[in-house]
Amino acid sequence: MRDSGETRIEPAVTVTEAVYRRLRSEILEGALKPGGKLKLDTLKSRYQVSVNTLRETLSRLVADGLVQNEGQRGFTVIPASLADLRDITEMRRLLECEAARRSLERASLEWESQLVAAYHKLSKVEAVIAAEQEKYGGLLEQYNREFHAALIADCGSRWLLQLHGMMYDQSLRYRMLAFQVKDFPREQSRREHREILEAALARDADRLVAVLSAHITKGIELYLDVEAKTRVPAPPRRRRRG
Repeated sequence: MRDSGETRIEPAVTVTEAVYRRLRSEILEGALKPGGKLKLDTLKSRYQVSVNTLRETLSRLVADGLVQNEGQRGFTVIPASLADLRDITEMRRLLECEAARRSLERASLEWESQLVAAYHKLSKVEAVIAAEQEKYGGLLEQYNREFHAALIADCGSRWLLQLHGMMYDQSLRYRMLAFQVKDFPREQSRREHREILEAALARDADRLVAVLSAHITKGIELYLDVEAKTRVPAPPRRRRRG
């Protein structure tokens, strides 16, 4: 008989998985800039791995929609554009609102408990983030993701959750790029998270979708502001001499 107190040993993360996670994180966080070249020789030296490992990793990131393969010209980080952000935001809004509505229809006590627990952690960090950005910045994004994931966890569709996860990551990349220039309206987000929780617990699907839609789409306004401030003005046109 197996000892009930036996400690389970989790399998070690492979080199390929470790490099994949690191590259993916650096793209999402904006450390690797949109449109930037991902040269194999440079990455090989940086991560101390083989070219085959890098090709496998980059192929996975192509499938994730974070890297593009330009054939003979190699791999690059997916460029950023306002049109792309609008498309991503709308897709995330449609997917998350539908998943949230389905979760309310199927809501269980376990779902409600997980949502409240996720909100509790998020709200605690939101209350102190302004004073201790360096200490809690990473936790804020982690708990924000967990809260949104808990909200839609009972939707009953594996594909809906998977597609939403892809769009969440894509929108996160734009948010991180915007953060490099301008701080996010944290008090507004804090208020919206509370309203999302209240609507979910009240099983008010229409109210939930309305608040959630506004919460998701406000990211476009932030990026527009950043784009306007960072746009390089065109050089003045030279007059022709008569």
